[in-house]
Amino acid sequence: MGAIGQTQKTSYRIRGRHGVTVTTYGRSSGFCIDPIEKKPLNHFYPGSSVLSFGTAGCNLACKFCQNWDVSKSKDMHKMMDQASPEAIALAAEQYGCKSVAFTYNDPVIFAEYAMDVADACHARNIKTVAVTAGYMHDKARRDFYTKIDAANVDLKAFTDDFYVKLTGAHLQPVLDTLRYLKRETNVWFEITTLLIPGKNDSNEEITAMCSWIKKELGIDVPLHFSAFHPDYKMLDNPATPPATLTRARDIAIKTGLHYVYTGNVHNQEGDTTFCPHCHTPVIVRDWYQINQYRLTESGSCPNCATRIAGCFAKQAGTFGRNRIPIAIMANA
Repeated sequence: MGAIGQTQKTSYRIRGRHGVTVTTYGRSSGFCIDPIEKKPLNHFYPGSSVLSFGTAGCNLACKFCQNWDVSKSKDMHKMMDQASPEAIALAAEQYGCKSVAFTYNDPVIFAEYAMDVADACHARNIKTVAVTAGYMHDKARRDFYTKIDAANVDLKAFTDDFYVKLTGAHLQPVLDTLRYLKRETNVWFEITTLLIPGKNDSNEEITAMCSWIKKELGIDVPLHFSAFHPDYKMLDNPATPPATLTRARDIAIKTGLHYVYTGNVHNQEGDTTFCPHCHTPVIVRDWYQINQYRLTESGSCPNCATRIAGCFAKQAGTFGRNRIPIAIMANA
């Protein structure tokens, strides 16, 4: 996949530069303004709002997909909203969004569209965010991430057996994407692992994954452990107990990772950012609401001056827990 050339912005069925028909260009499953923490990104302009959208379809076949009605759809009726890249960037600016997120389904599916949207956003000083499984070839990876400011990458498990049986994919390309982001880009990225009881939640697998992150990516990459709920083709699998997330977080912290969070459960400690040196709570969250923002102007701990890894403004945003569906005119 790569960037397209000149296109008619009113045409929503185009060819990418490799001759592949792109039926999702300019079409979306819907637009919504979210808190950035919902992506989840806890270290990328906390408290700010992000205009989120996706298309339909996916390059993985996850049996546990939590957003299957969109990501597994092959029907165009799932993409009723149309908007040019310029219209999306203009809407983000008008609604005061710090960034635009390519989410709901993997942006690999609509890379040409996402990259054009990114160009339009950057022209208006708006950041871009990819929420992705990280499953892509090297050339597409390099084209795509030149346009991206931040990413949350789903590291779905740490065994190839899990990937093959439950996602129809493989682990290694995802690890390659994470290494690439760390070693060859300036993209701020965080990692999410959805813990599924009996599938990827053993102490041994969590320890191995955290040890790999520490060695290959460093101790400052934020890691989010998220709770599974029965969905799609795994309705008989039990939901993740909150204690499993706490156990996983404890393992990650003991392994040496600095910033570890829990998601899809109410756990204020698991939502809060702590200074890795003196353990002072520097960003206290309750779900997506920031209750205390104690970072200095340089993004440091007020107690010991340790720099907190990430991208921060002088003050936290105030968007809170809101989720606001919006409509965008097709053309700017």
